[in-house]
Amino acid sequence: MVVVATGCHLCAPAIAAATAACAERDVELTVLDIDGDLELEQRYRALIPVVLVDGVEVGHFIVEQSAIEQALEITRS
Repeated sequence: MVVVATGCHLCAPAIAAATAACAERDVELTVLDIDGDLELEQRYRALIPVVLVDGVEVGHFIVEQSAIEQALEITRS
């Protein structure tokens, strides 16, 4: 899952990295926009984009595709 918000210049690259990592492993990607959700805004606003794999944070701000791939490998083994 990639947690994003409108206007975030780092979100598009994080989505692209997650999309590529998930496509190679036939894993469904969820993109969660926090705009308008007070609880999610409080939890994630200062960190977006945030990438989570099976509920575990893989990274935030700038997230490399290789980090996502590694996390997917761990959860799939």
